[in-house]
Amino acid sequence: MNLSLVGKKAIVAGSSQGIGKAVAIELSKLGASCFLLARNGKMLQDSLEELDTAQSQNHQFFSVDFTDSIALEKCIEQITAAHDIDILINNTGGPAGGLIQNATTEAFENAFRQHVVANHILVQHVIPAMKQKGYGRIINIISTSVRIPLDNLGVSNTIRAAVASWSKTMSNELAQYGITVNSVLPGFTSTARLDAVASHFAAASSVTKEVMEEKMKSSVPAKRFGTPEEIAAVAAFLASPAASYVNGVSIPVDGGRTGTI
Repeated sequence: MNLSLVGKKAIVAGSSQGIGKAVAIELSKLGASCFLLARNGKMLQDSLEELDTAQSQNHQFFSVDFTDSIALEKCIEQITAAHDIDILINNTGGPAGGLIQNATTEAFENAFRQHVVANHILVQHVIPAMKQKGYGRIINIISTSVRIPLDNLGVSNTIRAAVASWSKTMSNELAQYGITVNSVLPGFTSTARLDAVASHFAAASSVTKEVMEEKMKSSVPAKRFGTPEEIAAVAAFLASPAASYVNGVSIPVDGGRTGTI
């Protein structure tokens, strides 16, 4: 099975921490040169130093706010003017929790810009080189909420579903060029995002965060939270030559929690 990414170039969004950082590390281990994108330059520098360079990889990072479409456009233009990108990992932190009935229209607009619009800007700039090479991997890190909406995450449920539909549509259009578009749906994964969600759930239920975390773990057949590395392993496979006929799917990586086939 060919998992080698030697000579490949990957953009990994949201790679200053958590799942995005773990994906970048895994891709680098397989030989890819990674371009890290996120807001926090210091954390990006720290992430960069953890990437593998044993196979002459050349890694870089760019500080950019995904809610700023103009800045993101300039950033991706700078990257693609100098490099042909083979792999794009779309990954952005989720919106704040809360009941959908209480969500402001501004919250929906900001989330749509940060996820759907940002993803689209990046994809439109990497597609030309992917088409020319006949090889491209676009992988969207979303959430299991696209299968079953999660309570108290109204804005996130809505926007994540929009990303999944956008991804499937894009996969149908690009497959003929050797470009696959797939989505990874993380379940409860030990990240700063999960910590915030657990705290929000705990406050809404008037229990401690520790009690809420145990309740969340009990809902998972594996009886534990996942790790960023476990999500990254699936994303790395989808980025590889071995996954050439996997296209347009959304794969839950959740210890079995999602109650659908």
